[in-house]
Amino acid sequence: MRRRAAAPPCRTTIAKAGPPVREAARRYSTRPLVLFMLALTTAAALIAWGATRGGTPPPRRFAAAEGVMMTVHKSPTCACCGQWVRHMEAAGFAVAVVDRADVAAVRAEKGVPDALASCHTSTVRGDGAEYALEGHVPAADVVRLLRERPRVRGIAAPGMPPGAPGMEGGIRAPFDVVSFDAAGNRAVYASH
Repeated sequence: MRRRAAAPPCRTTIAKAGPPVREAARRYSTRPLVLFMLALTTAAALIAWGATRGGTPPPRRFAAAEGVMMTVHKSPTCACCGQWVRHMEAAGFAVAVVDRADVAAVRAEKGVPDALASCHTSTVRGDGAEYALEGHVPAADVVRLLRERPRVRGIAAPGMPPGAPGMEGGIRAPFDVVSFDAAGNRAVYASH
């Protein structure tokens, strides 16, 4: 008579075996280790991918930005706004920060459409022109705005786009900077 090989114990067999066997099966189960290794591998892959693809490159200093005054209205608790301010200062702008609990009032005063809203509203003056800036607009776009002096009220990076200045963190998504005027017209000013 042929002997059949013993099958590995299944869950019901372990459950019927009693507390010592159940405790040993739980203690030596590989499932938690496999899940931990899977999570660790996924995290490492995301970090490596972000290091090669994510974030806005460090700003360069722009001669056109030197001495140009910018006022930023932001919430006192917003960390990404502070990072954006550092981005603009590194590019050469002179930045004054005004912490406000109600940035929406400034946004309405400057004529920024609600659909283009972000977490901070700024104004910049250059050669007699004043523009509103909404959100995480890259410094290069502000320099271009001051150089070209288009007939717009301002430019905005709507929402909080991952990878925009101040929103670096490894993951980068394409985003547009949008110009807007007093009549409500909007156009893509730059794509990143």
